[in-house]
Amino acid sequence: MVESILAQPPGAADLEQHRPALTGYCYRMLGSPFDAEDAVQETILRAWRNRDHFEGRASVRSWLYRIATHVCLDMLKGARRRARPMDLGPARDPVAANLHLEADARWIEPIPEALIAPDPAEVAIARESVRLAFVAALQSLPPRQRAALILHDVLRWNAGEIAALLETSVAAVNSGLQRARATLARSNADATEPREPLSATDQSLLERYVRAFEVYDLQALTALIRQDAIQSMPPYDLWLRGRDHIFAWWWGPGIGCRGSRLVPSVAANGAPTFGQYKPGPDGEWTPWALQVLECSGEQIAELTFFLDTARLFPLFGLPDRLPER
Repeated sequence: MVESILAQPPGAADLEQHRPALTGYCYRMLGSPFDAEDAVQETILRAWRNRDHFEGRASVRSWLYRIATHVCLDMLKGARRRARPMDLGPARDPVAANLHLEADARWIEPIPEALIAPDPAEVAIARESVRLAFVAALQSLPPRQRAALILHDVLRWNAGEIAALLETSVAAVNSGLQRARATLARSNADATEPREPLSATDQSLLERYVRAFEVYDLQALTALIRQDAIQSMPPYDLWLRGRDHIFAWWWGPGIGCRGSRLVPSVAANGAPTFGQYKPGPDGEWTPWALQVLECSGEQIAELTFFLDTARLFPLFGLPDRLPER
């Protein structure tokens, strides 16, 4: 009787309940929320088409992860790895001549926290393993090694389960995990590094940053941003190291950001996030960047300005215009 129940084909609701977890898995594999959405959609479609072949010998969850893994591996064949500007070259001087768009570049893209962890109880786990730096480091691993590491170190599958999913041996899985961890260690990326919820001190820091950025208050910003902070601006390959270089950019080629407004958004990759709107000639503010901030030691240690607002602002629930203040 139990076997016959387990062998019942899963219904649409059985598949859909796994969508957030699958989205998180595919995002870590692919480095893009849009690619992850496509992969999850294809996973659920394949599962639905083949539901009558589900025999109940594994859980629906394991079955879906097997399908999702193969979908991701197919998508990664021949694709250039996604990266952050810091992964591809050294920091450069803050001059406009160093600002380049690479035609074939594929950048790590941010994901709203709610897409991968709708349950508040799951947020802490998700935050640790979707940091931008960690997701970027994952992309440096061979795809099958990447899948094994995510399944083992993030999702807590055992080596036997992973070996079955990847159709390989336990010894091969353990060897791959060892190599993957060595690679990540060289990048100082760790999925288990705790990311605590924002404290009252962090919230105060962010509030002061918003006020200071909107009026371009150099003195206040100097106190809020670490001396060794870094900044990047995908899809441009330029990245800056050090507060002095960041400010040289803001008061030089980036002076057009002066007078911007910052609107709080849902967290991206577990980090504080704001929609930046630049003043326009018609009196309205228009989208300019999705700012993702990393705080450390009561200061801001990293600023990422994602400039693809046409795709990212709708994803993060940000309006396409702000009325005149």
